[in-house]
Amino acid sequence: MRQFVLALALIGVLLVALFALVWAGGVSAARRKPWPFEERVATATWRLLVPRNIRNARNPVAPTPDVLRRAREHWADHCALCHGNDGSGETTIGQRVYPRPLDLRAARAQALTDGELFFAIEEGIAWTAMPGWGTGTSEGEQETWALVAFVRHLPSITADELKEMDRLNPKAPVNSEREKEIDDFLKGK
Repeated sequence: MRQFVLALALIGVLLVALFALVWAGGVSAARRKPWPFEERVATATWRLLVPRNIRNARNPVAPTPDVLRRAREHWADHCALCHGNDGSGETTIGQRVYPRPLDLRAARAQALTDGELFFAIEEGIAWTAMPGWGTGTSEGEQETWALVAFVRHLPSITADELKEMDRLNPKAPVNSEREKEIDDFLKGK
Protein backbone atom coordinates (compact mmCIF):
# COMPACT_ATOMS: atom_id res chain seq x y z
CA MET A 1 0.00 0.00 0.00
CA ARG A 2 2.85 2.35 0.87
CA GLN A 3 4.48 1.84 -2.56
CA PHE A 4 1.16 2.56 -4.25
CA VAL A 5 0.80 5.86 -2.39
CA LEU A 6 4.40 6.83 -3.22
CA ALA A 7 3.87 6.01 -6.91
CA LEU A 8 0.64 8.01 -6.92
CA ALA A 9 2.40 10.95 -5.26
CA LEU A 10 5.23 10.80 -7.82
CA ILE A 11 2.73 10.77 -10.69
CA GLY A 12 0.98 13.75 -9.11
CA VAL A 13 4.25 15.70 -8.84
CA LEU A 14 5.10 14.91 -12.47
CA LEU A 15 1.65 16.03 -13.64
CA VAL A 16 1.94 19.30 -11.71
CA ALA A 17 5.40 19.91 -13.21
CA LEU A 18 4.11 19.17 -16.72
CA PHE A 19 1.14 21.47 -16.19
CA ALA A 20 3.47 24.24 -14.98
CA LEU A 21 5.64 23.85 -18.08
CA VAL A 22 2.65 23.93 -20.42
CA TRP A 23 1.16 26.91 -18.59
CA ALA A 24 4.46 28.80 -18.90
CA GLY A 25 4.66 28.03 -22.63
CA GLY A 26 7.76 25.91 -22.14
CA VAL A 27 6.49 22.83 -23.94
CA SER A 28 4.60 24.35 -26.83
CA ALA A 29 6.95 27.19 -27.79
CA ALA A 30 8.64 26.41 -31.13
CA ARG A 31 11.56 28.73 -30.44
CA ARG A 32 12.57 27.32 -27.06
CA LYS A 33 15.83 25.49 -26.57
CA PRO A 34 15.59 21.74 -25.92
CA TRP A 35 15.85 20.59 -22.34
CA PRO A 36 18.97 18.63 -21.42
CA PHE A 37 18.89 15.20 -23.07
CA GLU A 38 15.49 15.92 -24.65
CA GLU A 39 16.85 15.61 -28.19
CA ARG A 40 18.71 12.41 -27.35
CA VAL A 41 15.61 10.81 -25.83
CA ALA A 42 13.48 11.87 -28.80
CA THR A 43 16.05 10.53 -31.31
CA ALA A 44 16.42 7.25 -29.42
CA THR A 45 12.65 6.83 -29.28
CA TRP A 46 12.28 7.59 -32.98
CA ARG A 47 15.02 5.10 -33.85
CA LEU A 48 13.08 2.38 -32.02
CA LEU A 49 10.06 3.10 -34.22
CA VAL A 50 11.94 2.58 -37.49
CA PRO A 51 11.12 -0.94 -38.74
CA ARG A 52 14.11 -3.23 -38.25
CA ASN A 53 14.29 -4.32 -41.89
CA ILE A 54 14.53 -0.68 -42.96
CA ARG A 55 16.87 0.34 -40.12
CA ASN A 56 19.38 -2.32 -41.17
CA ALA A 57 19.15 -1.57 -44.92
CA ARG A 58 22.36 -0.53 -46.66
CA ASN A 59 22.40 2.11 -49.35
CA PRO A 60 22.26 0.36 -52.73
CA VAL A 61 23.22 3.58 -54.56
CA ALA A 62 26.96 4.14 -54.90
CA PRO A 63 28.11 7.72 -54.19
CA THR A 64 29.51 8.34 -57.66
CA PRO A 65 30.25 11.92 -58.73
CA ASP A 66 27.11 11.89 -60.92
CA VAL A 67 24.90 10.59 -58.08
CA LEU A 68 26.29 13.20 -55.68
CA ARG A 69 25.81 15.97 -58.27
CA ARG A 70 22.15 15.05 -58.82
CA ALA A 71 21.58 14.70 -55.06
CA ARG A 72 23.29 18.05 -54.47
CA GLU A 73 20.95 19.69 -57.01
CA HIS A 74 17.91 18.07 -55.37
CA TRP A 75 19.13 19.04 -51.89
CA ALA A 76 19.71 22.67 -52.90
CA ASP A 77 16.19 22.91 -54.32
CA HIS A 78 14.22 20.90 -51.75
CA CYS A 79 16.15 20.39 -48.51
CA ALA A 80 18.39 23.41 -48.00
CA LEU A 81 15.54 25.68 -46.96
CA CYS A 82 15.48 23.95 -43.56
CA HIS A 83 18.77 22.03 -43.43
CA GLY A 84 21.03 24.56 -45.19
CA ASN A 85 23.28 23.73 -48.12
CA ASP A 86 25.87 22.44 -45.67
CA GLY A 87 23.42 20.35 -43.59
CA SER A 88 23.90 22.47 -40.46
CA GLY A 89 20.25 23.45 -40.04
CA GLU A 90 21.41 27.03 -39.52
CA THR A 91 18.74 28.64 -41.70
CA THR A 92 15.97 31.12 -41.01
CA ILE A 93 13.37 28.37 -41.08
CA GLY A 94 15.57 25.74 -39.46
CA GLN A 95 16.05 27.95 -36.42
CA ARG A 96 12.33 28.63 -36.05
CA VAL A 97 10.93 25.11 -36.02
CA TYR A 98 10.86 22.73 -33.11
CA PRO A 99 12.61 20.51 -32.78
CA ARG A 100 15.35 22.12 -34.82
CA PRO A 101 16.85 20.15 -37.70
CA LEU A 102 19.70 17.93 -36.65
CA ASP A 103 23.15 19.08 -37.82
CA LEU A 104 23.57 16.37 -40.42
CA ARG A 105 27.36 16.83 -40.47
CA ALA A 106 27.65 15.97 -36.79
CA ALA A 107 28.74 12.57 -35.49
CA ARG A 108 25.28 11.89 -33.99
CA ALA A 109 23.61 12.29 -37.37
CA GLN A 110 26.31 10.41 -39.24
CA ALA A 111 25.88 7.54 -36.74
CA LEU A 112 22.33 6.95 -38.00
CA THR A 113 22.15 3.95 -40.28
CA ASP A 114 21.54 4.34 -44.01
CA GLY A 115 18.12 2.80 -43.45
CA GLU A 116 17.25 5.30 -40.71
CA LEU A 117 18.19 8.22 -42.96
CA PHE A 118 16.19 6.66 -45.80
CA PHE A 119 13.17 6.20 -43.53
CA ALA A 120 13.35 9.80 -42.26
CA ILE A 121 13.36 11.15 -45.83
CA GLU A 122 10.72 8.76 -47.19
CA GLU A 123 8.30 8.76 -44.24
CA GLY A 124 9.13 11.99 -42.43
CA ILE A 125 9.38 12.34 -38.66
CA ALA A 126 6.14 12.76 -36.73
CA TRP A 127 5.78 15.84 -34.53
CA THR A 128 8.58 17.67 -36.32
CA ALA A 129 8.81 19.84 -39.41
CA MET A 130 10.34 16.92 -41.36
CA PRO A 131 7.80 15.89 -44.00
CA GLY A 132 7.73 12.54 -45.71
CA TRP A 133 8.95 12.84 -49.31
CA GLY A 134 8.29 9.26 -50.43
CA THR A 135 6.49 8.89 -53.75
CA GLY A 136 5.88 5.17 -53.57
CA THR A 137 7.89 4.62 -56.76
CA SER A 138 11.20 2.87 -57.33
CA GLU A 139 12.51 6.08 -58.96
CA GLY A 140 11.60 8.02 -55.82
CA GLU A 141 13.35 5.46 -53.64
CA GLN A 142 16.50 5.71 -55.78
CA GLU A 143 16.40 9.49 -55.38
CA THR A 144 16.08 9.07 -51.61
CA TRP A 145 19.03 6.69 -51.51
CA ALA A 146 21.04 9.26 -53.49
CA LEU A 147 20.13 11.82 -50.81
CA VAL A 148 21.36 9.39 -48.15
CA ALA A 149 24.68 9.25 -50.01
CA PHE A 150 24.72 13.05 -50.06
CA VAL A 151 24.06 13.24 -46.30
CA ARG A 152 27.10 10.98 -45.84
CA HIS A 153 29.07 13.43 -48.01
CA LEU A 154 28.07 16.55 -46.03
CA PRO A 155 30.96 16.46 -43.52
CA SER A 156 33.40 16.82 -46.42
CA ILE A 157 31.41 19.14 -48.69
CA THR A 158 33.63 21.62 -50.52
CA ALA A 159 33.37 25.38 -50.90
CA ASP A 160 32.86 24.93 -54.65
CA GLU A 161 29.95 22.56 -54.05
CA LEU A 162 28.37 25.05 -51.63
CA LYS A 163 28.79 27.84 -54.16
CA GLU A 164 27.13 25.71 -56.85
CA MET A 165 24.27 24.90 -54.49
CA ASP A 166 23.78 28.57 -53.64
CA ARG A 167 23.05 29.22 -57.31
CA LEU A 168 20.51 26.37 -57.28
CA ASN A 169 18.64 27.46 -54.16
CA PRO A 170 15.13 28.77 -54.84
CA LYS A 171 15.07 32.55 -54.80
CA ALA A 172 12.10 34.82 -54.32
CA PRO A 173 11.51 37.27 -57.19
CA VAL A 174 12.41 40.19 -54.94
CA ASN A 175 15.81 38.60 -54.25
CA SER A 176 16.44 38.05 -57.97
CA GLU A 177 15.55 41.68 -58.70
CA ARG A 178 17.88 42.88 -55.93
CA GLU A 179 20.73 40.70 -57.22
CA LYS A 180 20.20 42.11 -60.72
CA GLU A 181 20.33 45.66 -59.35
CA ILE A 182 23.61 44.88 -57.56
CA ASP A 183 25.07 43.23 -60.69
CA ASP A 184 23.99 46.21 -62.84
CA PHE A 185 25.53 48.63 -60.35
CA LEU A 186 28.81 46.70 -60.30
CA LYS A 187 28.86 46.68 -64.09
CA GLY A 188 28.30 50.44 -64.18
CA LYS A 189 24.82 50.33 -65.70
